[in-house]
Parts: sequence; structure tokens; C-alpha cells
Amino acid sequence: MAGTRARALRHTLRIATRASRLALAQTQSVVDALRAAHDVDCEILRLSTKGDREADRSLAAIGGDGVFVGELYMALADARADIAVHSLKDLPTTLPPGLSAGVVPPRADARDALVCRDARCATIETLPKGARVGTSSLRRAAQLRLRRPDLEVRPLRGNVDTRLRKIRDGGCDAAVLAYAGLRRAELVDMLPTAALEPDDMVPAAGQGALFVQCRVGDERTRSLIASLEDAASALATKMERSFLAAIGGGCVAPIGVHVRLDGESFRLWAVVAATDGTRALRQSRTGSVRDEAEAIKTVEGIASEMLDAGAGELIAQARERDGR
Repeated sequence: MAGTRARALRHTLRIATRASRLALAQTQSVVDALRAAHDVDCEILRLSTKGDREADRSLAAIGGDGVFVGELYMALADARADIAVHSLKDLPTTLPPGLSAGVVPPRADARDALVCRDARCATIETLPKGARVGTSSLRRAAQLRLRRPDLEVRPLRGNVDTRLRKIRDGGCDAAVLAYAGLRRAELVDMLPTAALEPDDMVPAAGQGALFVQCRVGDERTRSLIASLEDAASALATKMERSFLAAIGGGCVAPIGVHVRLDGESFRLWAVVAATDGTRALRQSRTGSVRDEAEAIKTVEGIASEMLDAGAGELIAQARERDGR
């Protein structure tokens, strides 16, 4: 009887998430980690975001940055939820006042993946001439066009299951998706899949990472989620998001940036491309992470160099196109 009363008095942690298969799988991994660390009760609040409801339109057309997070922000702000679980790449570089607290758990594989109907087409180079390749990302589309101008790059939105079904049913010959998403949703073996190295396809800032967000003043929740933080993942994604903020881009421009840590060193890959794939600026640089502030300053400096070399013009052209 005493145990029953104790369970009844326990606080339940309410967790806001998108309702897709992938989002729920990501959220479940957070629930499992919290239960293992704190034996806490969790309740999942499934929400539909603007990006989910308008899956037949491009991200730029429905508002660009933040279309997958607004409803989760609101659930936190009005205390319907204690935490929200996001794909970090979906978050704008500036978070709302009062909602900037959170942690980054261990990052999954950040690479993109090429998914094909035919196992013989395992790389971008071996895709047949004129192959129809689907993607919902301006970044992926531009890099595909840079490598293979002959490809027919088609819009492809919807959840992971939907996009894989469109490939299987012949709507596309292939698609580029996040490798981490395929693995988390346990769909990596549904069709022939090959991970793309950053030299071939630079990932989005924060790709493969989660952000477990809470209210700044909620000290109890902050203390619970602190156990989920992975210092290396947090630093690498902070550097990527600092680059993105410095260069002034978001999901409405074809920008990729990825940081890989190796002990006290890092390697950064970055690309800013024209939407049509006719021009791109690239950087690949190494440096030290012994001093976090200096590492952030280094990646911001790389962004500044790329802006001086013409990246700002490419970003402005992408924004103008989306405005039209």
C-alpha cells in the first residue's frame, strides 16, 4: 500500500514531441534514458506542427525556419509540457526567451544517406543519367546538382515512411535522407542505403543530434535532463550552429556545415551553394577545441571568410527566389 501511495505522489514528466514515427522513436530514446537514470514517470504529448500539416508544400513556402517546432515551443511556454524533444537541425539558431535551456544527448550518425530502388546505384556517381532523385532539402538538392547536373532532382516531402514508399513505388529512383533518421526509425534496411561522407554531401548543422528543451526557470526539470548531456555532441553542434548564425543562413538557403571531433582537435566541412547547383563555396578546415571560446571564434571566422568570398550573395539569391 505504501508503494502505491508513493507512486501516486510521483511527479510525471510531460514530454512534447511531433507525432511522426521518427519523432516518437527519438522521444522514446529520451524516455528510456530518463527512466534509467532517475526512475521517473513520463507522459508523451503528441503534437502536429505546421511543417507536418502542410507536407505538400516546400519548407520555404510555409515559413522556412521553425516550422517543425512552434507548437512544441507553445506547449512548453504554457506548461502543458515540461520538456520538448527536437531534431536539433530543425531548431532556428536563436531560441525564444525563457526556452533556451536544454541538453544535447549523444549524437547519432550525422551523415546523409542515398536510398535507391536498385542496389547497383549505391553512390551518387553510379546513379543512371537522368535519374530522378527526391529530396525536401535545398542543401541536398544543390549538392546533388553540383555533383551530377544531369540528375532530375524532385521535391520529396512527408515523413520517412512516406518518402521510402514513394521510392519503392517508382515515384523516384532514389532519395537523400538523414542516415540517423533511417536508423532511429528502424527503416535503414527497407531499401538499398549508403551513407554519404561529408566530402560528398555536407550535412546540415545539428544533423543526427537531438535537443531536449525545457523552460529556463524550471530547475527541477533541468536537473533531471542534465544527465542526458553529451559534452562532445554539445560542443560539435554548438560550433555548427555558431557557423550558421554567423553566415546568416537557415533552411531557405543551401548551406551545409559539419564538425567532427577527434580528441582535442576538430575538422569542419562547410558549403554554401547556389540553389541551381551552378556555383558553390566550400571549406574544409581543422583546428583545436582545447579552448571552446577560441574554437567558436575559429568557425565564425571561417563563416566570415566565406561571406567575403561571395557566400552572402548566394544566400541572398536563395532568399529572393523563395520570396518570389
